[in-house]
Amino acid sequence: MLHRLKQLAPLAVIAIFMGAIWLLSRELKHYNIHDIRKAITHIPAWRLWAAGGLTVINYLVLIGYDYLAVRAIQHPLSLGKISLASFTGFVTSYNFGAVLGGTSVRYRLYSTWGLSAVEILQLVIMLGTTYWIGVFALAGIVFVSHPFPIPASLHLPFENVQPVGYILLAVAACYTSLTLIRTKPVSIKGIQLKLPGTGMTLLQLAVSAIDLILVAFIVYTLLAGDISIGYGEFLGIFLMATVTVVLSHVPGGVGVFELVMLSLLASPDSGQILACLLVFRVIYYLIPLFAAVILLGLHELSLNRGLASRVIQETSRWSNAIAPLILSWCTLLAGAALLISGATPIVTARIGSLQQTLPLPLIEVSHFVGSLTGAALLVLARGLQRRLDSAWWLITSLLSVGIVVSLMKGFDFEEAILLGILLFALLISRKQYYRKGALIHARFSPGWAGTILTIVVCSIWLGMFAYRHVEYSDELWWAFTVKGNASRFLRGSVGAIAVILLFAFSRLVAAHKPRALPPTPSELEVVKQLVRSSPQTSTQLALLGDKSLLFNAQQTACIMYGVQNRSWISLGDPIGAETERGELIWQFRELVDCYDGWPVFYQVKPENLPLYLDQGLTILKLGEEARVPLDSFDLQGGKRRKLRQAINHCEKDLCEFGLVPRDGVPEILDELRLISDAWLHAKGVNEKGFSLGYFDEAYLKQFPIAVVRQQGRLIAFANVLEGAGKEELSADLMRHLPEAPPGVMEYLFAELLLWGRQEGYQWFNFGMAPLSGIDNRHLSPIWNRTANLIFRYGDHFYGFEGLRSYKEKFDPVWTPKYLASPGGMALPQILSDVVAIIGKNQSNSNRT
Repeated sequence: MLHRLKQLAPLAVIAIFMGAIWLLSRELKHYNIHDIRKAITHIPAWRLWAAGGLTVINYLVLIGYDYLAVRAIQHPLSLGKISLASFTGFVTSYNFGAVLGGTSVRYRLYSTWGLSAVEILQLVIMLGTTYWIGVFALAGIVFVSHPFPIPASLHLPFENVQPVGYILLAVAACYTSLTLIRTKPVSIKGIQLKLPGTGMTLLQLAVSAIDLILVAFIVYTLLAGDISIGYGEFLGIFLMATVTVVLSHVPGGVGVFELVMLSLLASPDSGQILACLLVFRVIYYLIPLFAAVILLGLHELSLNRGLASRVIQETSRWSNAIAPLILSWCTLLAGAALLISGATPIVTARIGSLQQTLPLPLIEVSHFVGSLTGAALLVLARGLQRRLDSAWWLITSLLSVGIVVSLMKGFDFEEAILLGILLFALLISRKQYYRKGALIHARFSPGWAGTILTIVVCSIWLGMFAYRHVEYSDELWWAFTVKGNASRFLRGSVGAIAVILLFAFSRLVAAHKPRALPPTPSELEVVKQLVRSSPQTSTQLALLGDKSLLFNAQQTACIMYGVQNRSWISLGDPIGAETERGELIWQFRELVDCYDGWPVFYQVKPENLPLYLDQGLTILKLGEEARVPLDSFDLQGGKRRKLRQAINHCEKDLCEFGLVPRDGVPEILDELRLISDAWLHAKGVNEKGFSLGYFDEAYLKQFPIAVVRQQGRLIAFANVLEGAGKEELSADLMRHLPEAPPGVMEYLFAELLLWGRQEGYQWFNFGMAPLSGIDNRHLSPIWNRTANLIFRYGDHFYGFEGLRSYKEKFDPVWTPKYLASPGGMALPQILSDVVAIIGKNQSNSNRT
């Protein structure tokens, strides 16, 4: 249910935005776009300078949010770094939303300064707490002391905001009391968050209150003379608008903020108020955004200081880290600019020159193509962020087209210059876009989809507002004149919507191209030679043929892997020459990166962990592998009593152990299949795969088979994996008939271990016991504690603890096995992908 609600959240945001736009258009029904432009020019210069100065002061105050959050997690970060993160984080959050903007930028900066993902999450939670506690406290005081009436159209049970103020004050008081009473940390989604003390709480209230008072005063300064209420009442209205914007989740609060302000101010001159609010957006949002982009670029460049001769290399590193993200935002803005340009009238002063220079058909076609280009840039911008080669080619082509049509549809030199700058930036950063893949397969987060729809709706509303005094008729669609701006807007909007819908439809019907192909017969022959020379029996799972193979150039080493969603999962460490492992791991990661995937190494050994740490991967303990030393294994002593009982019981039931060599396996395959099918039916399960063997005749023919017969009838079997140099022995596929005597598998294993000792093998590998042997201490990571809970209490679902107990009968040596992956927020999805790829039903894919 919660997942469904998350999926519907973007639609709710769009609905809120569209509703706000519709209501806003009703508020402004007596104005047109020329009135708004005129109102902007009438704002006195002193108001603009005062608003600019107050904006600088406000952004200095905003540093307090991050400063308090960093101090709360007790990290010794300098004030300069905190200031950079605060300014760039808040600016991008205001313009692009918290997820697409502020959180992403803060994660990038704070992670480069040594903060862990958990610390950054704690910091973000602290930021939100500081903001909201200030809003509740300040709004509560203002609503109680300066209550303003609530419009009757809202049909609320109270006439003014005073009751809301009391509620907000109560919430603020509860939080303050909680910080005084509770000393233990609060757990939020598994993250331990220590509540601030009294002093920190008072500082939170002060920083947030000063911030809100200053921002409100900036808007009040711009509106001076245009409204007749005092600052106290205005502050309450501003706080109501701010809270509404945050709750709506509309990026930048576009439309929502303006609607609430216009509705509550109830001024007769709504056009002048809207003009001041638009100027506020430019001063408070857009100008700081340019400064933030420059600061982020300088910061990335400063991370790799060097000699002057290395400037180009350092610039390249900077571009590699941040250019795709910034250029994708710029492409999104370029698309928005083209759509908005197509929705607004041609500048009056340029109409005459346009009419004399270009023929009307060319003007009409250019306008329509400009709208199509803008819509296409919106949907392709995501591909730039994913570094897709195809997105780069299409966007550079579209920008070239956009430059031409901008000039032809209305001599929009400013627009053409901006598009040209973006085109130049893309051309010099060509090497950053190297990933293969179809654009229609690029993932769109709810935030991206919501932003695209918001821009399209906003441009359509702007056009409807600009031409609201033009009487609609069917003839408008077919009117072609130089001054026919409304007709061009209608045709361009339909074209833009068609582009968006066509792209969405293509994503729905497109088949996903397989990225991991099964091995060819020649590849299987090569890997067979590598496996036969490997002392590790787990490498022989490559012979199943259900995993792709990646070889080094000399074909002396390989990685077997599968793909599940974004996770490219390597089973174990590379097979083959140890000297080639490091380079092969890099080769695998580069392959994965080309498809924008996650490199995952499943069940790797502890001695190879440095190879994965060099990749910047996160290490997670999965469990422990049981290996029995065969030179000391026997059936003597009290600890082997249960094994002896199982053997004696089976021998009394006339059971007999045997080993069928490889060349004799084809003769018993039919019997083995009957046993396997009966075992699967009795257990009520399907065949697994990837890290587990399944019944496949071609696979089983490659190994000797350990069998148990009862009066000549086969009742149990296991294929025997033999490591090179008699280093290790193991069993993969283990099945028995449901009616077989109890303890038949213990009997089979005991006899197989005794046979292995007699043949000179050193170890018998029982495989991994998942989630076992993971430390559970007070300061252990969340994964350790979760894994221990599953291990202890999840026996009903899987039998984790029972599996370890079964293997303990043979007194093994336990060796840890690990997962190496990107970790962080991707870890839950990666673990889900690992489970999914192992659990794929292999029943219908067996080769015969």
